[in-house]
Amino acid sequence: MEALAIRLSGLDPYVDGALRIVAFYDTLMRRRVDLPALARASAGLAECVAGVGLRGTGRTIRVGPDGREAPGAAGPASVTVPVVLDEEEIGTVWLERAGPAGPLDEVLLDRLALAVAGAVERYGPARTTMADPALVELVIGAETDEAARARALRLLGFAVGPVVRVAAVRSPRLPLDQVGGAVCPGGPVKAARIGGVGVLLAPGLERDRFPAGVRAGLGAADRPDLAWREARTALRLTTAREPVLDHAELGALALLAEVPREVLRGNPDVAALVRLAGAPGDAEEDARGNGDGREAQTPREAREALDTLNTLEAYCAAGSLRRAADALHLHHSSVARRVDLIGRALSVDLTTPTGLTRARMALAAWRLLGD
Repeated sequence: MEALAIRLSGLDPYVDGALRIVAFYDTLMRRRVDLPALARASAGLAECVAGVGLRGTGRTIRVGPDGREAPGAAGPASVTVPVVLDEEEIGTVWLERAGPAGPLDEVLLDRLALAVAGAVERYGPARTTMADPALVELVIGAETDEAARARALRLLGFAVGPVVRVAAVRSPRLPLDQVGGAVCPGGPVKAARIGGVGVLLAPGLERDRFPAGVRAGLGAADRPDLAWREARTALRLTTAREPVLDHAELGALALLAEVPREVLRGNPDVAALVRLAGAPGDAEEDARGNGDGREAQTPREAREALDTLNTLEAYCAAGSLRRAADALHLHHSSVARRVDLIGRALSVDLTTPTGLTRARMALAAWRLLGD
């Protein structure tokens, strides 16, 4: 690296300086220096105050160019760069200059951020939410022996003894580590993506803390592998009105997940609901195409199908026309007409307890088919 820097110095002073900075931090990382040493070296190199802040521990290090702790409150940062470990932002590094940022400040901070991430991982505890998927798979795997499961839990930072709860999560907008931090802010929580579904592991998961827009199923079993299976079932049965479900609350509905898909699809009530909805899945998917060779719904048909499902779900959840009308913000007579039309399409009298039970079961089976 030094030889390359010397050869390039005559061509581009910026490249020369950047390569020297890279070589400088490579040397620090080879020597396995700790965070205070990295901050001191960076402050001396930049000739200004350098700062390192970690979110998980709340630790902040500010060092002046003389190598001593910087006095007073932090000044304005001329440049700030995030510190990323396991695809999770765990802190920041910055420089506090009185004037404008230097031409190589960003290069310096990029290398400092990499060195800080390496030091945190080496000396720990990293306290990151995102975990090694291989370890998480060992914890929730059905074929993992108990000794290997216990070792994986210890490596993830969980104490021996307390039951670890498991959640299956779908979060299209919010990063999984932020979901974990929101649900379990005061305790250890680990997350990973397994087969496109997010996994959260924690001694306790507070269902009321799941952010808006997130769907989650919570396992109830003491064994993580069984809890993971339950969590996935609960996730498949979530709705916009019930975005978070605990498997313990499903009761007999959970048995539907054990029924083969072809058996569910062949049930007359479920088949009628599939026809009424257009296809398993959401209205956006219907508008694009059903994927099974049938003609795609038009946007208007997709909206009508969505209105139908919303009405049926609200009625099944409320158990009465007036409460369903309140939930949908419609007049009860409008809801009554919709429910009557839906009942005719399903050949089910939705005003009777038996008809309401059949509709609830058909809706649950339809969700499982559309998963």
